[in-house]
Amino acid sequence: MARISGHFPAFAAITLLFLLLVTHLRHCSGGGHNYNDALRKSILFFEGQRSGKLPPDQRIRWRKDSALHDGATAGVDLTGGYYDAGDNIKFGFPMAFTITMLSWSIIDFGRNMGGELGNAVRAVKWGTNYLLKATAKDGIVYVQVGDPLSDHNCWERPEDMDTLRTAYKIDVNHPGSDVAGETAAALAAASIVFRSRDPAYSRLLLNRAVKVFEFADKHRGAYSSSLRSAVCPFYCDVNGYQDELLWGAAWLHKASRRREYREYIVRNEVVLRAGDTINEFGWDNKHAGINVLISKEVLMGKAEDLKSFQINADDFVCSVLPGFSHSQVQYSPGGLIFKAGGSNMQHVTSLSFLLLAYSNYLSHANHAVPCGETAASPALLKRLARRQVDYILGDNPLRMSYMVGYGSRYPQRIHHRASSLPSVAAHPAKIGSKAGSRYYLSPNPNPNILVGAVVGGPNSSDSFPDSRPFFQESEPTTYINAPLVGLLAYFSAHP
Repeated sequence: MARISGHFPAFAAITLLFLLLVTHLRHCSGGGHNYNDALRKSILFFEGQRSGKLPPDQRIRWRKDSALHDGATAGVDLTGGYYDAGDNIKFGFPMAFTITMLSWSIIDFGRNMGGELGNAVRAVKWGTNYLLKATAKDGIVYVQVGDPLSDHNCWERPEDMDTLRTAYKIDVNHPGSDVAGETAAALAAASIVFRSRDPAYSRLLLNRAVKVFEFADKHRGAYSSSLRSAVCPFYCDVNGYQDELLWGAAWLHKASRRREYREYIVRNEVVLRAGDTINEFGWDNKHAGINVLISKEVLMGKAEDLKSFQINADDFVCSVLPGFSHSQVQYSPGGLIFKAGGSNMQHVTSLSFLLLAYSNYLSHANHAVPCGETAASPALLKRLARRQVDYILGDNPLRMSYMVGYGSRYPQRIHHRASSLPSVAAHPAKIGSKAGSRYYLSPNPNPNILVGAVVGGPNSSDSFPDSRPFFQESEPTTYINAPLVGLLAYFSAHP
């Protein structure tokens, strides 16, 4: 039972606990979850998303080398990195966010990862090696490889790709402060991961982050305005680039401890709208993440001038908790956080990660969050985060895991080209662009199990169509898994 601290009236707190407990018990599988197994699989998934020349220790063996000439049309080497989801495009914006969140998972919860820590660090490095290539030239960031229209018109294995591999970039005349700001955040966060493991590599990452952030801040603009149809409607920046500038500065301050970034945050808090949309967090909107990240220092008593960020973080918590009159987040009947727009699990894992991270910061400061007449204790936040993780792993109305390969029942027909088409080993001959359509439309399960992939998930009424054409529900993404890695690490150590 969560401890409710403070002198607030207990009734509302008890009501909230009751709601969480009843929802949990209603759909509980009874046996508990093997968080260690889920953690291992959530990290393994990233090997299935790798692009480029695969290493000898590649564990998902049905994947082979792909996109070995990426960047050649622009005279640069852009091989490597990750495919974002079930297609064969390398979108830089969500890829950078993925690396930021994988890094944050390791920074906060790496001590709980046990034998999987090395695999998690390697997953980060596969991404940062690519980001270093994409930012190798001053004043230029390559933000995408592959033409999304031709790619989305085909259903083919990455190993067979014959669609356009156009390299898209931002520069001083075509700015993209959003994707550049996120790239700077990713490089800075990763530099912390490698600080003691590989100091030279860590310095390289941090120095590059400084340069990329300077470019993002000096040449302001949204990358979707510069690149238009190449990135929209796929990863269009709807929210604006201001949050990524604050986010990048926050990570640079955490990584470098340079006063200039703290001053930047204080100076730009209002201008860059730090208090906007406090309960949104994902590849396009960093507001809730900024507030939680910066609040750690405030709660440690080191940054009273940043107190407003902690107030925003508290408001985020109150907006997410169910059972309060001012809660702004919808829950399904089965208890899953739900936001409209597709790929809902990205919201579930990202918001749950923030709840868990913030609960730890609160615990160290012996602080609870005042929500109206109720105090939300750190234990209560952990309970809600665990409830979301357990839903993903099978404690839900359909009694199915939304992580491929975990549990006895999980999605069989995920919207993922490489998983749904015969592997190169099983079918060495090339499968042409249009020849893959019959596999896309097939009612048969995918032949290649993409272990650890978490799909977009059920709709607002907890229903799930296990069907490739329903991509919003059946497509996995790297940025669903990245925050989940941290969550599973913590719960594996605190079952």
